[in-house]
Amino acid sequence: MAQARLDELEGARRNVTLADEFSSGYRAPWWLPGGDLQTLYAYAVRFNAPVAYRRERWETPDGDFLDIDEVEPDRPSTKFVVLFHGLEGSSQSHYALGLMAHARRYGWRGAVVHFRGCSGEANRLPRSYHCGDSAEIDWIVRRLKERHPRSDLYAVGVSLGGNVLLKWLGESGEAARAIVKRAAAVSAPVDLNAAARVLDFGYRKIIYTRAFLRSLRKKVLRKISNHRLEIQIPEVLACATFRAIDELYTAPFHGFASAEDYWSRSSSKPLLKRIEVPTLLLNARNDPFLPERALPLGSEVSDRVTLEYPASGGHVGFVSSPFPGSFDWMPRRIVKFFSACQR
Repeated sequence: MAQARLDELEGARRNVTLADEFSSGYRAPWWLPGGDLQTLYAYAVRFNAPVAYRRERWETPDGDFLDIDEVEPDRPSTKFVVLFHGLEGSSQSHYALGLMAHARRYGWRGAVVHFRGCSGEANRLPRSYHCGDSAEIDWIVRRLKERHPRSDLYAVGVSLGGNVLLKWLGESGEAARAIVKRAAAVSAPVDLNAAARVLDFGYRKIIYTRAFLRSLRKKVLRKISNHRLEIQIPEVLACATFRAIDELYTAPFHGFASAEDYWSRSSSKPLLKRIEVPTLLLNARNDPFLPERALPLGSEVSDRVTLEYPASGGHVGFVSSPFPGSFDWMPRRIVKFFSACQR
């Protein structure tokens, strides 16, 4: 009982520290209260007009492919921003449209990288994409830099893409500075164990996890059909949590011993102290996908990482007033960070 009380007090102290030291200029509209409503509203409302993408297919070294949607500015540019989307996201996700439209407005080139199987066409191999696939990020950013050697390359990761990007930055350390000038991670689940615990229970399981699993189950069923995987269809249909789908498919088909092993080895939080590229970590403290207590403190990251934790915003839900709102704040904040002088 005494330990539980101590843990509660420590959690309260930590939350006060987060609020005091890592505040932000973002404030959610008064008419959009709470992290869940902020998350769902941003996802459901189309704030931006369609972006004119040019699609290019890259063949991967292992015989698969990635689809890249690029945006060209009206004039030649030496600024190039690449975005890695979230779980089951795409170039049509609200945050991708917002950032690419903003980049083009500023005369920057942009690209949204579709993780395997997320561009509207199933990938060729039994494997898919996952939260810790930093080797894929490494191959992509190196190829982009080779193709655009005179451009300053900036990288953005959102949600799952943010965790993978941060993991790559931490693993690469000083070497990443020769490839990426600056980086930003938005609503990144840096502690996958903590994220799974909140998403697999209660109302969040009903609102969020159920929707993700509806899409993920379809993809696994297609892989069973295409590749004759040794997974029973009823087992897939019975998956109602991230733990279940990760235990059944994600972990074994991507080299992990279990769901716990996958989450532990793929979480970026332990690697944040090794980041050498100036990086913005932007997470709302009311993000329903990651509890506030799991957000890293300043002592848990390198001095190259800027922590920004607005009180509100939900999960990639940084909508601005007036009603019905806009999704300009997050792209503006990222471009401002990228445009700042190097430390």
